Amino acid sequence: MRHDSSGSLAGWENIECDVDSSSSRAVTALDQILKRTLDIVVAAALLFVLAPVILIVALAIRIESAGPVFYRCRRIGRGGREFDMIKFRKMHDGARGPALASWEDDRFTKLGPFLARTKLDELPQLWNVLKGQMSLVGPRPEDAGFVNLHPAEFSVIHGVKPGITGLCQLAFARESNVLDPEDRLGHYVNEILPQKVRLDQLYASDRSIGMDLRILGWTALAVLFGREVAVHRQTGSLSPRLPRGEAQQVAIGRIEA
Repeated sequence: MRHDSSGSLAGWENIECDVDSSSSRAVTALDQILKRTLDIVVAAALLFVLAPVILIVALAIRIESAGPVFYRCRRIGRGGREFDMIKFRKMHDGARGPALASWEDDRFTKLGPFLARTKLDELPQLWNVLKGQMSLVGPRPEDAGFVNLHPAEFSVIHGVKPGITGLCQLAFARESNVLDPEDRLGHYVNEILPQKVRLDQLYASDRSIGMDLRILGWTALAVLFGREVAVHRQTGSLSPRLPRGEAQQVAIGRIEA
């Protein structure tokens, strides 16, 4: 062991730092292994269990409108790499127009609004998870045009894989209902996207297998029981969303207090 000139032991601080660093790397590696294992096991199980639903939806799309069953949209994933995110097609084949659609959009097929409301159009993304392009939980993958509006922030977000569900997906589950019908794109870019970016940065910075399990649990409640979920914008904590009237009363009570 090396001693310094004062006779005290030197190097202990460096040794402690090395031990802490090695421990941190081991925890991170274990966390990544657990996350990937969870992705594979759950995605494979869901594809198996939901196979009849997937086949029925695919058949309904094929019968209802001309065109392919699946729609591949280019999105930016981990490390800033582009990939094809797979969804069930819910618009007429070859439809063009704004990136954000309302329920009344005439580009939708007759089945399209139902697929969008029930999130059934998202089921094929389980294949993206198995391929390792996405995770069950993570930031929602965005179009390159939106990513280019916040390059510094997305460089942090793209440190993790995008997910089928996540903080943003829960917080903005009713996004189509709140967008300004007169300027959907402007409202999204100026109001909604910055909030999503902050939440996704929070997830990318604080992500853990425990957080992923909590998000999956709340997602199950939302999908199976129709529960709306509130996401705290500063901490990412999750709770049941109060009905609008009750939420306003709680807010008034806090102000008066």
